[in-house]
Amino acid sequence: MCPHAAALGPESAPLSGACLECVARGRHEHRLRLCLTCGHVGCSDSSPGGHATAHHESTGHPVVRSTEPGHEWAWCYVDEVFLEPDCGRRPA
Repeated sequence: MCPHAAALGPESAPLSGACLECVARGRHEHRLRLCLTCGHVGCSDSSPGGHATAHHESTGHPVVRSTEPGHEWAWCYVDEVFLEPDCGRRPA
């Protein structure tokens, strides 16, 4: 188990439905990642902005999950591991 995922509290509500950094640049990315620490929504590394990773690098928040329908995985930037759907999280 990833200790970073296990240390998270209940999942934060998304702060937006889009990557606001991309929207400000006139782009609308669809591969979004939700920060499980604060609710920031950023685009994936396969997008031109890579804003989810940039958020991790600027804040140190370790775990994101995919917001794509049918995708139930999360990623820990610190341990560089994919996480199972429950991610060791406590229920909200």
